[in-house]
Amino acid sequence: MKSTNYTSTFIAVAEDCPAINAQIPQAASKGPTIASLQHELLSGRPYELTSDDLIFRVHALRKGLDPDDGEARAAFFSTSQACLRSSPLAKRYGWALHHEADGRVALVGLGSELHDELSRDASLTQTRALRSRRRAAS
Repeated sequence: MKSTNYTSTFIAVAEDCPAINAQIPQAASKGPTIASLQHELLSGRPYELTSDDLIFRVHALRKGLDPDDGEARAAFFSTSQACLRSSPLAKRYGWALHHEADGRVALVGLGSELHDELSRDASLTQTRALRSRRRAAS
C-alpha cells in the first residue's frame, strides 16, 4: 500500500492561492465537492484522521462505498494517490494542513495566529501546496 501520510509537517497554502483568509468551501449544486468534504471531515475532527484516512473517506463518500471497507481501501491505495499538497483546501480556499508526529492532520486557517506560529516552527518540515497553474517560462 502506498501512503500519502506526512508526519511533523506543515503544508502551507499554494503560492498562487487566491484566498487572503481561510474560506469555507461550499457544496456544488450536484452535491459535495472534494473541498467541501475534506473541510467537513477535518474541521469537525482535528488530529483524528491521517491523510490516508481523509483521502479514502472522501473517495468512498463520492463513490458510494463504505469508508470502513478495508478491501476497497487496499484496492484504492494499490495505485499512487495524490497527497494533500494537491488539496483544493490549500490551493484555493486558504487552509494550511498541519500533520503532527503521529501523522494526524488538522486544518489551519490562513491569517490565524496558529498559522503564523506553525509556519515559523523549525521543528516541522515546511512545504507548500502545489500551485494551481504552471509558472510562466522565463
